[in-house]
Amino acid sequence: MPNPTAAMLVIGDEILSGRTRDANMHHLAGRLTEHGIDLKEVRVVADDPRAIQEAVKALAGAYDHLFTSGGIGPTHDDITAENVAAAFGLPIGVRDDARAILEAHYEKQGLEINEARLRMARVPEGATLIDNPVSGAPGFTLENVHVMAGVPKIFEAMVEGLLPTLTGGQPVVSQTLRVERGEGDIAGPLGALAERYDALSFGSYPFIVNGRFGVNVVIRGQDEAEVTRAMQDLEKAFPA
Repeated sequence: MPNPTAAMLVIGDEILSGRTRDANMHHLAGRLTEHGIDLKEVRVVADDPRAIQEAVKALAGAYDHLFTSGGIGPTHDDITAENVAAAFGLPIGVRDDARAILEAHYEKQGLEINEARLRMARVPEGATLIDNPVSGAPGFTLENVHVMAGVPKIFEAMVEGLLPTLTGGQPVVSQTLRVERGEGDIAGPLGALAERYDALSFGSYPFIVNGRFGVNVVIRGQDEAEVTRAMQDLEKAFPA
């Protein structure tokens, strides 16, 4: 049975401008691989209502899960929540349970919940909350869309709480062989090996060290024994 599939939608002008380097995609990809959910696509869109809504509709319709990061904070440009709601044609408003979480969080800090902070309690109708143990403001799941913060520490904490609630498949295992030859030298034998083990994924990642070309060949698959057999054949084809 194939693993569940997923896409990620990264939202924010700061990512597209180069001001902020996204770390959440790397973290999510690794955790989903361990959980047996195959990440198939990642998109980055600006803080633009139409772009967000179109991407949510397309990706949520194409994959089993869509994970978003960014745009659920207290400022005017945090527009993810309302546009995820709009993509599903649902209303959004401040919800009592989300408000209570925020009020308790800010009370511990000796702060009052103001209008800006209250924006983070807006939840689309029918959504379930995603816990945020770092800063209190919850994310939410609406159908197969999981809406989370953009700050890496908060995003990672939300992922850790969310993943156990999602049904995974068979984790993908991988093995790597460093080959001190150029891609052109290994392409033929590597292609033949990939045809023999058609249930596995073969990737070649070139590098240059001290002016010499080499390739890291990565074999990935759900059957660890088959990955090991393929790696043994690869080592025979390209002995050190």
